[in-house]
Amino acid sequence: MNTKPFPSGLSDNALMITRVADRQWHALDDDLVVGRGHAEHRPDGRLFVSIDAWHDAIFDRLAEAMLAELPTPLYTVVDEADVELTAGWRRAGFTIRRREWEYVVPTDPRVTGLDEVLPPSGVTIVPAGQADESLLRAVDRAIRDEVEATVGWQSMPAEVIRCPEGDTVVDPSKYAVAAAPDRYLGLIRVVRVKRPRIGLIAVRADEQRRGIARALLAHALGTLHRSGSAAAWTEVHESNQAASALFEGIGARPMSSNLELAR
Repeated sequence: MNTKPFPSGLSDNALMITRVADRQWHALDDDLVVGRGHAEHRPDGRLFVSIDAWHDAIFDRLAEAMLAELPTPLYTVVDEADVELTAGWRRAGFTIRRREWEYVVPTDPRVTGLDEVLPPSGVTIVPAGQADESLLRAVDRAIRDEVEATVGWQSMPAEVIRCPEGDTVVDPSKYAVAAAPDRYLGLIRVVRVKRPRIGLIAVRADEQRRGIARALLAHALGTLHRSGSAAAWTEVHESNQAASALFEGIGARPMSSNLELAR
């Protein structure tokens, strides 16, 4: 967003803020739309807001109208490089809650060094779409409980923060898993929409430091490489040094950072 003071010909008094649909607002100047606001619930149950406006005062009026009608807490995500948008949300009473680094991850095993990586003895990798759903849900819940009991979910990517209630495995077909004969030990989720994205990689606490995470990465990235994808993307919380070391160790590079703000 490139915010500026009101331009010539546009006055604060002439600006009209209208709620045009459920959780959607428009800023109108003589019936011309000069800004838009939107709110939506993410899968984890939290309410996120966004505003698209070219001028500071329009942003502030939209924010004022939206915040008057929406319940708290509210959240928003901005590119850290967009200092003006960040400043707008801070004027509206939002504070920085977390920072995530976005990494671009090469898939070519000759670049990642994962071409000869195999899972440890007694562990096999089950490709995405072939996992047993009951075992998948069991390892997902076990890992979530372990993380919550230690560093907490604030250290995980924003997308995978604990849901308030119910199932946390939204689409089992997106998960590959590391399997022992009697249970699953770890998982990796890759989503392909506009570009391949590693949404989550995690291993049970008592199975860490055995090379399982690297084996899951080797499998997932190799699969992407064979399908023609040269790179994948992922987000890592700034405090998660182990995840940063894992990705940087295979040639991933931080490209940008996002801020999550809350009110």
